[in-house]
Amino acid sequence: MSTIRPTWVHAAILGTFCAGFGVLLASTDIVTKDPIKARALEDKMNSLGQVIPPGIHDNNPVIDAVTVKAEDGKDVVVYRATKGGEFTGFAYELDANGGYGGPVKLMLGVDPAGKLLGVRVISHKETPGLGDKIDAAKTDWITRFTGLSLGNPPVEKWKVRKDGGQFDQFSGATITPRAVVGGIRHGLEFFAANKARMMEKK
Repeated sequence: MSTIRPTWVHAAILGTFCAGFGVLLASTDIVTKDPIKARALEDKMNSLGQVIPPGIHDNNPVIDAVTVKAEDGKDVVVYRATKGGEFTGFAYELDANGGYGGPVKLMLGVDPAGKLLGVRVISHKETPGLGDKIDAAKTDWITRFTGLSLGNPPVEKWKVRKDGGQFDQFSGATITPRAVVGGIRHGLEFFAANKARMMEKK
């Protein structure tokens, strides 16, 4: 003869399982939160190290970051490098719109005079074998921007050669480098417009 359990018994069993899983998830979150944060900080420092030379600062740019409001209203986190208490570099991420596969995320490093310390592509969805040549692991194309500024070359030359500018495009792929060059120029303009805010002391 089968025994039919009251509804409250099923509810109690289900509640016990849910509570158990909740405790398990909370415990896992507590245990993994610090290692995840540490790994994220390590990844961020590695990226920053490619656009801000380690030798020009004695601080941790991640800790000394400030948030600046861009012209489109978005918050941009600016990582600030200092040495002996003086600013030596600034790094920030931005999207270069107009890529073949969508926006290309860039990280720029700029010195206080507005000269590029380095540029790297953080992420993209460009075509393998063509547009992905913007990646420093594929070619040295992106490294050629180091040392340049809005005045070197003149602003009107911040375009690919096909558009009358100074920068090489890739054979069979103009859209991607056009987007990146435009994004870097925009990043330099962002620095020029917000330099005072970036250099405010905490």
